[in-house]
Amino acid sequence: LRENNPPELASDVTDLLLVEHKDKTTEIEMKGYDPLDTTLKFVTRRDDLDPIYDDSLRAEMSCSHAVTPESLTQWCRNLLDQGHYTFKCPALVEGTTRCNKAWSYQEVRRLADLSVEEMQHFEDNMARMAAARHCEFQPCPQCKTNMERKDLSNLCVICIICTADQGGTYQFCWQCQKPWKGSAPRSDRCGNDDCINRDLQLLQTCKSIDLPEVAGVTSCPSIRLCPTCGMKIEHSRQNCKNVICPRCHKEFCFVCLKLTWQCCKTSSPFRICPGGVAPRQTSIPVWQRK
Repeated sequence: LRENNPPELASDVTDLLLVEHKDKTTEIEMKGYDPLDTTLKFVTRRDDLDPIYDDSLRAEMSCSHAVTPESLTQWCRNLLDQGHYTFKCPALVEGTTRCNKAWSYQEVRRLADLSVEEMQHFEDNMARMAAARHCEFQPCPQCKTNMERKDLSNLCVICIICTADQGGTYQFCWQCQKPWKGSAPRSDRCGNDDCINRDLQLLQTCKSIDLPEVAGVTSCPSIRLCPTCGMKIEHSRQNCKNVICPRCHKEFCFVCLKLTWQCCKTSSPFRICPGGVAPRQTSIPVWQRK
């Protein structure tokens, strides 16, 4: 990040990017550009993602910010680990404003100088996250074929492979992974005695936490389900009460469970909501994908 940016604004980026550099240089081989590569635009200004990599050759991204292969790899890996399969530039352009220009994977792969192993890691995870965003799937417990559950309000799923092989309809429970028992459709459970929604059980038993930087929040469930898509999310206990779901990318208040734009009508990000802490959730929101 540039020198004229206040340290507190740069810390969230550099903290993610770096650990002790002395250890890093001895444990792994540092990446570097080929100075004879005419397909890259090299620049002499400092790395916009991480100023510590000053001795490395820097190249310019499509958004005009300078990177090294190492800093770009580190940043994009962190995004991937947080559940983001699209990559955006974190460099500050004016004051507190981030660049946020999107980079294509092809550009990241090239300027991050990804190894074969790194490309495999990136592409496998990107494919998995993209699939999870658009559909819900898991293996059939009998034939192990990946099945998609199109109706997210119905736990009863028909495996067309097993149905064809057995000559009769084969249904299984998406929740307990056993042959379906009882009437259908159902959204809570099937008729098997041990059919329990582990996520709902976790919501009732997870510990309570406080949010040190949010005034008035002293006892809040540590795990919430995204009110839009139902994904499990934990609060870091840092910064404000709002979180962004890594699956549907909707921002919501961890305290009252309203979408941020709704919560902000009556409250601020660092104060408890007028209605207090929402009770522990007892049902899983169904994602109405558009």
